[in-house]
Amino acid sequence: MTSANIKIGFISLGCPKNLVDSQNIITLLMESGYEVSDTYEGADAVVINTCGFIESSVTESMDVIGEALENCKKIVVTGCLGPRKEYILEHYPQVAAVSGPHSPRQVLHDINALFPEHRACSLFKIPEGGILLTPPHYAYLKISEGCSHRCSFCVIPKIRGDLESFSPEYILKQAEAYVKRGVKELLVVAQDTSAFGVDKKYPAFRNYERGDLYALTRELGKLGVWQRVHYAYPYPHVEKLVEQMAEGLVLPYMDVPMQHVNKRILGLMKRPGSHERHLETIRKWRSICPDLTIRSTFIVGFPGETEEEFSELLDFIREARLNRVGCFTYSNILNADANELPGQIPEEVKQERYDRFMTLQQQISAELLEAKIGSDVDVIIDEVSEQGIVGRTKGDAPEIDGVIFLHQNDNFSPVGVGDIVKVRVTASDEYDLEGDIL
Repeated sequence: MTSANIKIGFISLGCPKNLVDSQNIITLLMESGYEVSDTYEGADAVVINTCGFIESSVTESMDVIGEALENCKKIVVTGCLGPRKEYILEHYPQVAAVSGPHSPRQVLHDINALFPEHRACSLFKIPEGGILLTPPHYAYLKISEGCSHRCSFCVIPKIRGDLESFSPEYILKQAEAYVKRGVKELLVVAQDTSAFGVDKKYPAFRNYERGDLYALTRELGKLGVWQRVHYAYPYPHVEKLVEQMAEGLVLPYMDVPMQHVNKRILGLMKRPGSHERHLETIRKWRSICPDLTIRSTFIVGFPGETEEEFSELLDFIREARLNRVGCFTYSNILNADANELPGQIPEEVKQERYDRFMTLQQQISAELLEAKIGSDVDVIIDEVSEQGIVGRTKGDAPEIDGVIFLHQNDNFSPVGVGDIVKVRVTASDEYDLEGDIL
């Protein structure tokens, strides 16, 4: 074997933030002359970027490691499950190396150790900005690592550490490189995007005295592409982001995980807010930006949650009429503080509450989407095939929200992936739309 034909299989699990880590690892590997593939077939080694956020993701990661070992003898594990190195090696002692999240250079070091005959060489042309694992018309732009909150149900700070904001100039350079190569939508991600810069005391950059999220998004807004911000914490100052949405600098899409609305449960979760405060915030946001799409996530079956407290959550869902809602049943996570709380809820009760929650939200979603029939919306094209044309509105993030199925008159000019077109909505269901390209 020569250094020019070492093939690395790569498996990426978990969230978009982990996907960005995978892109950085693959970029380093290819810059060093390794060939990288998304399959085990013919691989000389396999890298698995794991997820370990909840127990189901731990199980999935461990299953993937086991499957990889059946196909390849040299396995390198990294990512959010990495801090549980002893657990991994107890089950799979054959694993060659384990590292934690956000460790691209450590992974490169571990791969180099497996192939001492390898000599770094430039076999592949790496585009400016690095390798993307998304379709070419959108890209995730990670702006920080870690989180400084201590929510009782979450172990992200124990896995990824406290908040570490990246340099604004680095982020803007990355974004500019993506736009230059044809990206039409930037998806800003972090564990808590709205905390950007607080750990560095908001250092000035370019013409901004305060280097916070809103300075960054204003600068990103100058690039002339869609900008979608994910995972904002419900701070009062997030209102500034909604103001930028009303200006057209940022897509009118507020992704703010609220988790619950009952004040006692939120206290146990170590989260801010209450039923009335959340409603008041939503009313204010909608008054600033009437076209706003609001996405949130909630946990049902949290330890000690009573039927009355769950019913309060349902009442909130009826009142708030959020556009996009995700729901999770609570599950204990290794080392999470909430594990020790009394009143653990039986699984069948959690599932029953989940079903009631989602049935209600599905009805609300269907009503909100039906109200869009007859309106004209901007749509970014995600897929063009013999089966049809599929896109997303400004209110739909890729892979987690709905889509719009498009119809086009034969006399119209053809459209391609990444095009942004005007569409008239003609039909809807619980989560998706249909429309005619105008």
